[in-house]
Amino acid sequence: MSDPFSGSYTADDVQFLLKPITLQDTPIQLKEALIQSGKKHYSQLLTHESLPPEHYLSLFYQAMDLNRQRMAQHLLILAQRILATRPQGITLVSLARAGTPVGVLLKHVLKRYFNTQVHHYSISILRDVGIDQNALRHILQNHQPESLVFVDGWTGKGVIARQLATSLQDFAVSDAVTIAAELYVLADLSGSATYAATSEDYLIPSCILNSTVSGLVSRSVYDPASAEPSDFHACVYYREFEQHDLSRYFIDRMLIAVESIWQENQDGLAIGSYDRLQLQGISQALLHWISECYGISQYNYVKPGIGEATRVLLRREARLLLLQDLDCASTRHLRYLAESRSIAIEVFPDLPYKAVALIKEMHL
Repeated sequence: MSDPFSGSYTADDVQFLLKPITLQDTPIQLKEALIQSGKKHYSQLLTHESLPPEHYLSLFYQAMDLNRQRMAQHLLILAQRILATRPQGITLVSLARAGTPVGVLLKHVLKRYFNTQVHHYSISILRDVGIDQNALRHILQNHQPESLVFVDGWTGKGVIARQLATSLQDFAVSDAVTIAAELYVLADLSGSATYAATSEDYLIPSCILNSTVSGLVSRSVYDPASAEPSDFHACVYYREFEQHDLSRYFIDRMLIAVESIWQENQDGLAIGSYDRLQLQGISQALLHWISECYGISQYNYVKPGIGEATRVLLRREARLLLLQDLDCASTRHLRYLAESRSIAIEVFPDLPYKAVALIKEMHL
């Protein structure tokens, strides 16, 4: 079995249960063709990252100015929810990669403001492949199953929440261990998380960047043809980006914001509520409308919300970007990415999310 490592975080922040490997670069167009033809699963391929240009980096700093206070408030709310639902102990399990910075921050918040020391692991979950069972087994060697808390940044269509539930059902059969399929996120757009701080589609600053805000770790990779049965799922560690890494900067700046929110709310933050069923209905209606309007053959090609749209424009072959408001500060980086790659933008003021990206279908 692979050894845990911490990426560019400290060993106390997180243990990545991922196996660092070298992997051949697959250009975006070729990757899209291989995925859509069914010759490869997306988890077998990786387009190697490049460092963001200076102008795009400035959009990340703007996003921090715009939304770090809101994210800080949501971290405190989510920490309160975790404490309320895990009185027997907490083991944070973030879903690599978008969940990792959130997990690191929650670990600090729980210790600093709620006097609760927790372990934090980051593991892989992949659509149609499932959660990394070897990583789960590693965690369960030292932690009780009822202590596990699965953490991600946001929900889009709810695919990962459903994959988590399916994977844990399979694990209960294979390993005779029952783990609650509860997903904790900052923003639950689709009503598919168990607990969330908000259902609003807002700009979580870490979504703007790739590995340089996530411990220099790539999206997780899994190729059954090359993986050993006992291996964790794999990743690429971008050591060459160390001089440009913002992972620790992001954590430090966010914790300053959390301190500010904490000082203003000594009696605790109000935990709001939202209608999950209503959100699920909105999500399904949007997917149906877009599929009908644009002739989309699979819902997989529709990526709702700022976070999901950003992923598409950073690492997939995008067809179209839909925006609720062309001049919204929260989607400025999406406009930049779309315009720099000559991707068309359409504006729909009635869109239920601030952004939706469509993946280009390759007619093979």
